[in-house]
Amino acid sequence: MPALLQGAVLSDPGDALPQRILLVENSRTFTSMLREAIEQRLELPVSVATSLAEAGRLLDEEQGWFLVLTGLVLADGDRDTVVDYFLSRGLPTVVVSGVYDEDLRKRVLQQQIIDYVLKNTPGSIDYLVWLVQRLERNRRIAALVVDDSMSARMYAASLLRMYGHDVYEAADGAEGLKAIEAHPAIRLAVVDQEMPGMEGVEFTRRLRTMRSRDKLAVIGISGNTDPSLIPRFLKNGANDFLRKPFSREEFFCRVSQNVDQLELIGTLQDLATRDFLTGLPNRRCFLEQSQRQLPQLHLDGEQVAVAMIDIDHFKHINDTHGHEAGDDALRAVAAAVAQHARQDDLIARFGGEEFCLLVPGMDEEQAVHYFDELRQRIAALEVDLGHTTLRMTVSIGLCCLRPQRDSLHRLISEADRQLYLAKAGGRNRVHCATVATGPRQREPALAP
Repeated sequence: MPALLQGAVLSDPGDALPQRILLVENSRTFTSMLREAIEQRLELPVSVATSLAEAGRLLDEEQGWFLVLTGLVLADGDRDTVVDYFLSRGLPTVVVSGVYDEDLRKRVLQQQIIDYVLKNTPGSIDYLVWLVQRLERNRRIAALVVDDSMSARMYAASLLRMYGHDVYEAADGAEGLKAIEAHPAIRLAVVDQEMPGMEGVEFTRRLRTMRSRDKLAVIGISGNTDPSLIPRFLKNGANDFLRKPFSREEFFCRVSQNVDQLELIGTLQDLATRDFLTGLPNRRCFLEQSQRQLPQLHLDGEQVAVAMIDIDHFKHINDTHGHEAGDDALRAVAAAVAQHARQDDLIARFGGEEFCLLVPGMDEEQAVHYFDELRQRIAALEVDLGHTTLRMTVSIGLCCLRPQRDSLHRLISEADRQLYLAKAGGRNRVHCATVATGPRQREPALAP
């Protein structure tokens, strides 16, 4: 079979995705509880209708509908009418029922219904909130299906699209690897074992040289009953395995569990590497990234500038206006630093009221000008404290040189020494030194 790659067009991060949820239900108690839970926990807008007619009016009057949660007992529609009504409008739909009926559940899930949920079971509200959150987030997570069987590939891809994912399809391992390389938004791969040219286990092994477990989840699938296949998949980098044939519900649960784990790992990594108050990378992250970047800058012969930035008289801000005002000041400076930084610059809150930047590709004159512009940007900030407006300045110590492989500590130490000199020289200034030319400084046009 010839190689095939089909891709969905991913939404631009800047595009506004539909957010509105329509809850169609005649139980006021359940409706009130579910609506409150979704709006408070997920901050998504929920509109309520008690009939198909009212639901139709809301759908016609408003735009941006993302999901329908509907009961099956309505005054103006029977079970089949309710399901057909929302599917005919092309809206992702979850059925919420008060009675367990196995035949009805199977019949409903044979259609393009996302899930069938019992509303009167313990934890049903929590499950529905989780389901809404999962479906909302799935729209930003692309998936890849690698399978040489067109029917099997189309089936898995259709399920993933129903759950909100943008989906790419590849008919063999080689095309699958190309898709992984070309589309960084792919976070999930569903991979069949039996494929010509490259089996699923080998595909997974090669994929892991490109994307780690914390960046992309792999689910192996196969109808093969060989007991060694599952451990082979897992040992070569798969996160999970599904035996064919699988049910829709099992597929959804496995996919959701793996995507949940990816997000949890990302959250833990974020907590470990990002400053909670300002949102900037923290000191640990800065040092790790700098240590990785400096050897390449050394090989390229690029000059590097490292700056230490300190808010002037920060203790006075806290003592005069309170620690909440100090937090506002830190956030304002952090935002100014982030807006000023270029794409390749490394930035961090180093601790307390100190920030650190590593800026590649600038000579001394360029670096002094660059950081003096940052100093002026911060001096122009006006932080609204409600009862007054806070203004502040920063002192900047700067060190410029061509880095050696082990020169990070030297760069930071010299920048810190220059920061001390900037403070001693009157604050609100840039003080710079290079190994070759010694110290120099850029003072503000007017004294602070």
